[in-house]
Amino acid sequence: MKKLFLFVFILTTSAQAQIFTRQDTLRGSITPERAWWDLSYYNLNLKVQPDKEFIAGYNIIRYKVLEENDLIQIDLQAPLKIDAVSQDKEDLNFTSEGAAHFIHLKKKQIPGEFNELYVQYSGKPRKAIRPPWDGGFSWEKDGNGNHFVATSCQGLGASAWWPNKDHMYDEVDSMRISIDVPKGLVGVANGRLRDTYSYGDYTNYEWFVANPINNYGVNVNIGDYVNFSEKYDGLKGTLDLDYYVLRDNLDKAKEQFKQVPMMLDAFEHWFGPYPFYEDSFKLVEVPYLGMEHQSSVTYGNGYKNGYLGRDLSGTGWGLKFDFIIIHEAGHEWFANNITYKDAADMWIHEGFTAYSENLYLDYHFGTEAASAYVIGTRKSISNDKPIIGPYGVNKRGSGDMYYKGSNILHTLRQLIEDDELWRKILRGLNSEFYHQTVTTQQVENYLSKQTGKDLSAFFNQYLRTVKVPKLEYKWDGNSLQYRYVNVVKDFDMPIRIFVDKKEHWIFPNADWKTESLTGSDLVIDNNFYIESIRIQ
Repeated sequence: MKKLFLFVFILTTSAQAQIFTRQDTLRGSITPERAWWDLSYYNLNLKVQPDKEFIAGYNIIRYKVLEENDLIQIDLQAPLKIDAVSQDKEDLNFTSEGAAHFIHLKKKQIPGEFNELYVQYSGKPRKAIRPPWDGGFSWEKDGNGNHFVATSCQGLGASAWWPNKDHMYDEVDSMRISIDVPKGLVGVANGRLRDTYSYGDYTNYEWFVANPINNYGVNVNIGDYVNFSEKYDGLKGTLDLDYYVLRDNLDKAKEQFKQVPMMLDAFEHWFGPYPFYEDSFKLVEVPYLGMEHQSSVTYGNGYKNGYLGRDLSGTGWGLKFDFIIIHEAGHEWFANNITYKDAADMWIHEGFTAYSENLYLDYHFGTEAASAYVIGTRKSISNDKPIIGPYGVNKRGSGDMYYKGSNILHTLRQLIEDDELWRKILRGLNSEFYHQTVTTQQVENYLSKQTGKDLSAFFNQYLRTVKVPKLEYKWDGNSLQYRYVNVVKDFDMPIRIFVDKKEHWIFPNADWKTESLTGSDLVIDNNFYIESIRIQ
């Protein structure tokens, strides 16, 4: 038997000490029982019984052997239970440590070969408390009393509702999702609908995902849905757009979802082609706010512009678009196309996608509107702890990853000046790391190379500390003295200023500098995420 060791260790950040357990390590690290095999294909089959809030099914996991081993880790969270495991129709034994289940293989695992593992499971899955932030299964009813069911599991992990290799570093290459739902309801998942048939009191919906997909991006949605669709003439040809909404909301959806082609116009311009043409794009109504499930983006924003009708920037520009349509669809490029390897680097998802909100505005309403919006979101930044979290324990960094992240990128755009080069860099990211999992370091290295600037100190400052650079300056109308304080070693970001409305660049570092500069009015460009103080 594999003994349960309760390893506890402490990681210290600049904000606070954090205590993690062995369960955190089993969930968040590439364990030896994960490292020796590479995901190829999931065949997930699920029967959902809303009346009982119960699910039962199986997952066939196809994988490539990288190294010889006889122990494989599969994850499934309580209260769900693994009922049986087999390989080549031979039953296998397993031992469990919490949500990690270690299966003892009998068949010799030969490097280069592909094998399949059959995992049968059932139970009442964790009920979502505050989805999507505290996820699981949402068991709700619509206004007509029909079952309205959905899954959400970012952070919590996909193993909250189905057995899988629950770590972000290894994405499955393709996937089949088969859902049995009570007759009269519709089951919607990722990818394209391949088949449907009825038996007894149930209807089966079979979906297929042709592209690599991260675990938390997989979802199941069940409701009294009606479907409408349209075609989008995109950069890679015709993209199928499908919408699944509650029957009573059809007219509202047809009006509100006109923003989807507008979103695609903007994001294909800035980021390049939508990354999943083969799987189509869907927007699916759910009983919670929304989530970036790949090719099956979920929507619950009440058919209002803004964030539930509110402008998060306080500028008015946030009411020019439906936050959930734009933000969650932006994740198709940053989260689903480019995916973090470790939850510590979640800012790659959220920083770039929060930034996509103001790029949407830039495309449709102009640069001044976009700048006003992103600067307005700074009021949401708390600088409580670094954006990057501790590695190997499935722990994200500060929630500042959203709007501090977007302001970091907005600041970086100012340093490049050439908007066409900036667009080329953003599109290049989605090409260079197409359908890949990445680290912060890879993204940093790419941006440094493409901008021709050493951005090490820039990212150390903004991602790894809570310190906001402060520009101290003295000016008497003829001479300007300036320096940075509250900065990391080697931080020397240039700043654009305006003297009597004329643009001028200064190059501060931690030492006082002086230059002749004559005028009657000096303004620090607030497009840079810094603080400034004039010393008399």
